[in-house]
Amino acid sequence: MQKIKSLMTRQGLKSPPESLNDLGAFESLRVPGKVSKKVADLILEKQPAYVKELERVTSLQTGLQLAAVICTNSRRHLNIAKEGFTQASLGLLANQRKRQLLIGLLKSLRTIKTLQRTDVRLSEMLEEEDYPGAIQLCLECQKAASTFKHYSCISELNSKLQDTLEQIEEQLDVALSKICKNFDVNHYTKVQQAYRLLGKTQTAMDQLHMHFTQAIHNTVFQVVLGYVELCAGNTDTKFQKLQYKDLCTHVTPDSYIPCLADLCKALWEVMLSYYRTMEWHEKHDSEETAAASEGSNVMSTEETNFDRGYVKKKLEHGLTRIWQDVQLKVKTYLLGTDLSIFKYDDFIFVLDIVSRLMQVGEEFCGSKSEVLQESIRKQSINYFKNHHRIRLDELRMFLENETWELCPVKSNFSILQLHEFKFLEQSRSPSVSPSKQPSATSSKPVTLFEQYCSGGNPFEIQADHKDEETEDVLASNGYESDEQEKSAYQDYDSDSDVPEELKRDYVDEQTGDVPVKSVSRETLKSRKKSDYSLNKVNAPILTNTTLNVIRLVGKYMQMMNILKPIAFDVIHFMSQLFDYYLYAIYTFFGRNDSLESTGLGLSSSRLRTTLNRIQESLIDLEGSADPTATLTAAEERKEKVPSPHLNQLVILTSGDTLYGLAERVVATESLVFLAEQFEFLQPHLDAVMPAVKKPFLQQFYSQTVSTASELRKPIYWIVAGKAIDYEQMLLLMTNVKWDVKEIMSQHNVYVDALLKEFEQFNKRLNEVSKRVRIPLPVSNILWEHCIRLANRTIVEGYANVKKCSNEGRALMQLDFQQFLMKLEKLTDIRPIPDKEFVEIYIKAYYLTENDMERWIKEHREYSTKQLTNLVNVCLGSHINKKARQKLLAAIDDIDRPKR
Repeated sequence: MQKIKSLMTRQGLKSPPESLNDLGAFESLRVPGKVSKKVADLILEKQPAYVKELERVTSLQTGLQLAAVICTNSRRHLNIAKEGFTQASLGLLANQRKRQLLIGLLKSLRTIKTLQRTDVRLSEMLEEEDYPGAIQLCLECQKAASTFKHYSCISELNSKLQDTLEQIEEQLDVALSKICKNFDVNHYTKVQQAYRLLGKTQTAMDQLHMHFTQAIHNTVFQVVLGYVELCAGNTDTKFQKLQYKDLCTHVTPDSYIPCLADLCKALWEVMLSYYRTMEWHEKHDSEETAAASEGSNVMSTEETNFDRGYVKKKLEHGLTRIWQDVQLKVKTYLLGTDLSIFKYDDFIFVLDIVSRLMQVGEEFCGSKSEVLQESIRKQSINYFKNHHRIRLDELRMFLENETWELCPVKSNFSILQLHEFKFLEQSRSPSVSPSKQPSATSSKPVTLFEQYCSGGNPFEIQADHKDEETEDVLASNGYESDEQEKSAYQDYDSDSDVPEELKRDYVDEQTGDVPVKSVSRETLKSRKKSDYSLNKVNAPILTNTTLNVIRLVGKYMQMMNILKPIAFDVIHFMSQLFDYYLYAIYTFFGRNDSLESTGLGLSSSRLRTTLNRIQESLIDLEGSADPTATLTAAEERKEKVPSPHLNQLVILTSGDTLYGLAERVVATESLVFLAEQFEFLQPHLDAVMPAVKKPFLQQFYSQTVSTASELRKPIYWIVAGKAIDYEQMLLLMTNVKWDVKEIMSQHNVYVDALLKEFEQFNKRLNEVSKRVRIPLPVSNILWEHCIRLANRTIVEGYANVKKCSNEGRALMQLDFQQFLMKLEKLTDIRPIPDKEFVEIYIKAYYLTENDMERWIKEHREYSTKQLTNLVNVCLGSHINKKARQKLLAAIDDIDRPKR
């Protein structure tokens, strides 16, 4: 109550009366006149309860008064506040709001200003090839522009940004095309990031393949055009308007190989870029897969996986497509020029380049390069037919000019020492040194793409160092050294003078000599009787022509090794080289129709079949073209070669030289050596021969190569037939009286004459061996032929006997035993050939009639004359005419199939 009073006092108001006595003016307002007062007094006096109630009313009145004061004060304060604070505050708020709006507007204006200046920054970023940053900036600008699209200037800016984005895409496409020729990891990474920001990863891959295709076309055209214009020597632009196929036909032969090399080098760069592109995607796919496994954005991961799968599939399909384009472009180039006029080494170089390109294709996409193989096969067969025909003519010329002198090569001569077979030695080197072979646990072979990924080019033309190399295969004067030459003619009595090869348990394969079973002094001395190779180093026997044929074989194998699809054609042509050489040796030294009439089987049926086949398929016997011949016949004649003729300087009719024995030995043994080289090469030929053609190779070796040594018999038979005067021996035998009555102790003169002939033959063999080494198989064949002819001449002489007694039969045996005893001192051939042929014939003189009939049927090796003589001379004296006629009829029955 006191607080209210003080409040009212501060406000200038009077406090309410403390009791009814202090009502004052209030009382006069609420109690009308004296009546009311009196009534009140009366009531108060009379009713005390009313007093209490009245106090309550008074108290309530006081509260109401206080409330009225408070309300009055509040209104007064509100008026003061209204007048002093509200209007100023609202003004401030309005100003603040206006300020915020202006700040927002300023920010918007600044943003718009930045957007307006974005094109400058974009240009800078594009110049720096920051394509992801440029696209990111452009996209952000577009997003920002959409926020301010209510500004009229922004609509123009938005359109400009869209144009800029399209311009960036164009530049991005150009940047993508640069990848095709020179792949750069950083450059490609930026391009891919940019396309990913654009959401056009698949589009980028489609564009990339289109660029690779275009790059291949542009590359080959520009390379070929450059060479064509360079060779044309003018600035004529007509070549630029030509199609690529037509342009290839204008490449000159001189520029063909450099152009091909540059063409392959340029295409290699394109394929290498594609290879590195695939590597980039494989690496980033694995990184993204690992990152995606840690994230949780399923939708984003699925979309990324889809793009990644599309890119991977597209790249894999692109491998085959790109390689096919490369093949077609190179094929067009290869077929644009006739390669048949090229030198052999140049053509081999072309094949080497194409072979390397096919290797690239196989590593690139696993392709067998059928397109390239077919195109180069056509060119190769066309070239090789012409080349082979020229080589055959050259071989005929060599053979016709060959004097069959020994070509002095070292004893360790091997065809692998020749330049033409270096490639074989390189391919054999791993097998020669197994320790150097890579272990099974070692890494796989390095591909060309891995080898040249960081630099270099597999088609760089390497300088040919062939001229810098030397072939150390020739010996001086046929001897390895002066000491060997000096020791060649030393006395044979000392074991130390015996050549080392006779002390060994084997003899060089190339000579064909049989193994030496004993190295005792007696054996060495006895071997000297027929071994005429002691005075020469045990070197291969071959001629310059043989060496040329071997070199040709090496060159043929080079082509076959580089281009395996034509392996059959090459091997077929190689076989013709051997066929013609064999046929020439036979024609020069072995053809003698009288040989076949001997019935000795000197020429086996296999050899005769081979010679007939060669003559029919390879030898042109007509000599001049027949104008009436059909086109087919003319074409067949083109494949044939005229029969060679022996050089007139080669004399085969002189007895002093044993009828050209030295030349015959050189020729025949050079053929045997050539056959041995073909045997050595058989595994290499078999490895590249197509499976369906292998029977041809097997037949060539079994029917032709293996018959080379069989030519020894007919060739040396001619020498043996003339070296001994068998006719003189027959004349001497006709003067012998065989119907003697007593047993003789002295042999006849014809035996000494025959042995003297053999001694002279032995002496001549030694003389010939000073010119050329006579291998043991050759000397054995010569002695065998001579002895066989001598024994058959003896039988023929006995068959000419008109009268013969039993003592005469004993004299025949004495003569023959004397001949054998002396002969065995001249030769170490055992057993003596046809020894039984003579002994059985002599013993037949003692047979009875019945035994003779059976004997005649069993021994058909004797001629009709010889059998008839047995019947007439030996049995004629003690059998009747009927029995003799019966035996003669049996002889006639045996002779009839022969006629």
